[in-house]
Amino acid sequence: MMRRIVCPTLAGRVTSADEAAAHIRPGDSVGISGFTGAGYPKAVPAALAERMRTAHERGDEFRVQLWSGASTAPEVDGLLASAHGLSKRLPYNSDPTLRALINDGEVEYVDAHLSHSAQHMWFGFYGPLDVVVVEVTAILPNGLLVPSSSIGNNKTWLDRADKVILEVNSWQPREFEGFHDVYYGTRLPPHRAPIQLTSTMQRIGDPYLRVDPAKVVAVVQTDAPDRNTPLKPVDDNSRAMADLLVDFLRHEVRVGRMPPSLLPLQSGVGNVANAVMAGLVEAEFEPMTAYTEVLQDGLLDLLDSGKLTGVSATSFGLSPDGVRRFMDAIDSYKGRILLRSEEISNHPEVVRRLGVIAINGMIEADIYGNVNSTHVMGSAIMNGIGGSGDFARNAFLNFFVSPSTAKAGAISSIVPFVSHVDHTEHDVHVLVTEQGLADLRGLSPSARADRVIDHCAHPDFREPLRDYVARARAARPHAQHTPHLLDEAFSWHRRYLDTGSMA
Repeated sequence: MMRRIVCPTLAGRVTSADEAAAHIRPGDSVGISGFTGAGYPKAVPAALAERMRTAHERGDEFRVQLWSGASTAPEVDGLLASAHGLSKRLPYNSDPTLRALINDGEVEYVDAHLSHSAQHMWFGFYGPLDVVVVEVTAILPNGLLVPSSSIGNNKTWLDRADKVILEVNSWQPREFEGFHDVYYGTRLPPHRAPIQLTSTMQRIGDPYLRVDPAKVVAVVQTDAPDRNTPLKPVDDNSRAMADLLVDFLRHEVRVGRMPPSLLPLQSGVGNVANAVMAGLVEAEFEPMTAYTEVLQDGLLDLLDSGKLTGVSATSFGLSPDGVRRFMDAIDSYKGRILLRSEEISNHPEVVRRLGVIAINGMIEADIYGNVNSTHVMGSAIMNGIGGSGDFARNAFLNFFVSPSTAKAGAISSIVPFVSHVDHTEHDVHVLVTEQGLADLRGLSPSARADRVIDHCAHPDFREPLRDYVARARAARPHAQHTPHLLDEAFSWHRRYLDTGSMA
């Protein structure tokens, strides 16, 4: 392990996880590495959770605010939530234990666009950052840090924190050196300058993270894997949506709106995204690139096929099988995989300049094209908006995908009016369910309603939706732009809460 920590100054600060966690005090704001189960600290959060439990047993309050790049893992969010040690969480979470505490009102949750989280820290919107805990692969003789399997907001957390704890994880491959591009050119208004990133795999930064050695209070040695979740088999609905989406891309190429190699791809995390990538392996598009947040197995498949020449992301999100494949051939991926800070991977300026094709999931959409990607029945948070808004608002072309029903057909994902709006009708281009695809570009709201119902709604819900629109149009003859029945707009959600079914 000491071959991983070759900076004399920081090698002298190696300590146990328990001693490192003692630097975190009740009420602190704590930054942490990690993005979709990759690159999170493996030892200090467990030691911190134990300190919290001990304090609570004494009758003392011990809670902290936790800031990350995105979701972490049960070994972070789950443990700290179980210890009732969190007062606030931002900007994203997917842990079920913590989700329950957020929805119960115990934990405040700041659900933010991922591209905003770093700059809001710099703007001072979140207040001071007391401590940061960051996993790295190695510490070089000059004190530079080799990042691990995600970067996320690590650059900003290291810059802004008063105290720094580093976890050096020998499970992460030493060959990671050179896989990262960390941009240190961002400035605060009014002194901002353009980000000179004009192609997907262009390097504009450094391969290393920087840290002021004077701020490092502890270095902890670990040897533990990321939480790599097995992927679910591609189901019929996911395959159908992927086929529809790939065929639509063929149409866009045929009419000359994009080149035969497509534009850079972005896909959210999940089964449908992987199904789309699988469909692209069999498709004719090449050479493709990806400018995204998370590298899942589907993108690895595309790289291995030779049809994808490069992936820019901020994190890995591989299955156990995908990790083995990557580790076994890691040298072959160097130069074809580039991890950036999320303020760059999700930066609206860059997304718009590159002309990204964005593919993200949703919980529900309404007949006019508003999309809810975060809340169940209007009030209970699921995970968060993540980076979907960063990409959708600025993409050349965006897709929102979902099965047409949930809960064995009891819930329609196409409703009269979404119970929570994350992406307004102005930002949504194409909706896709297993029933079909609705291209909403250039349509008025009223025309959108007909297309969404006819192409995306499940047959069990089409007639009730048509009836709603017809009665809304008849009710107010001089309000035909976006016809609604205000006393019925949320009646489907109310019916589900009362009866267990929207039908």
